[in-house]
Amino acid sequence: MATVFEMIINGEIPSTKLYEDETVLVILDINPVCKGHSLVISKKVYPDFTDCPASQLAHMMETAQSVARKLKEKLGCDGTNILINNGPAAGQEIPHLHIHVIPRYKDDGQHFGFSKTCYADGEIKEYGEKLAL
Repeated sequence: MATVFEMIINGEIPSTKLYEDETVLVILDINPVCKGHSLVISKKVYPDFTDCPASQLAHMMETAQSVARKLKEKLGCDGTNILINNGPAAGQEIPHLHIHVIPRYKDDGQHFGFSKTCYADGEIKEYGEKLAL
């Protein structure tokens, strides 16, 4: 079954298109965090970030950078969030790689609800050894 993004790419569902090339499509999110919230979508389906070839991911990030510049220029936002939800546990609702580019303003009232934790004594070293590339 096709994802909603595949249906948008194929023209089956309307969207507000900001940019398109051979490998990416940029549209406005229909449920924005802030107005101007954009999605950089890979035209080829990669279920998540780890499935995407580095060259495609680099192109998507370059496109996201251009979108962020345009948001600052045209909307006067104070900053942007660049976000990839990678997997359902991270909030990914559609199994099709996309990058959120969200304009942010100093007093927009939006907060990302990450709570922080701490490492126990010696635990950070264990994680460092386990995760070293």
